[in-house]
Amino acid sequence: IGSLGKDVNEAGVQNVTVKTVTFTGTENGLRIKSWARPSNGFVKGVLFEDATMQKSQNPIIIDQNYCPHSEDCPGQVSGVKISQVTYKNIHGTSATEVAVKFDCSSKDPCTGIILEDVNLTYDNQPAESSCTNADGTTSGLIEPTSCL
Repeated sequence: IGSLGKDVNEAGVQNVTVKTVTFTGTENGLRIKSWARPSNGFVKGVLFEDATMQKSQNPIIIDQNYCPHSEDCPGQVSGVKISQVTYKNIHGTSATEVAVKFDCSSKDPCTGIILEDVNLTYDNQPAESSCTNADGTTSGLIEPTSCL
């Protein structure tokens, strides 16, 4: 989902469901991306369910610091508000050590993230998770160990 927040006055995204999908050898899997720029945009009420990852580089990622080629955004933070995002029954393999990455805005941290039955490995070993400015809950089997 994205790119979001390139412009200040931008419509939000809400009530999105992505279900029963497979990602094979992709750079990104279940991704929400916003520019590191001021914005009134939002993402709310997203459900990612029943996804299989096969060596995806970023199986689960929220990236709110997108700034390609330092294009009009160095030193800024995203104003896009991300809330109520659920990851349910996500499993498979990551091509990188960090399989779950929530890199959220320092101005508007991600809230209401739910991880439920997530099982991702890296090179036949436990993967890692990384959280910055993210808050949420977990239930069921969670691998890698949650940073929420």
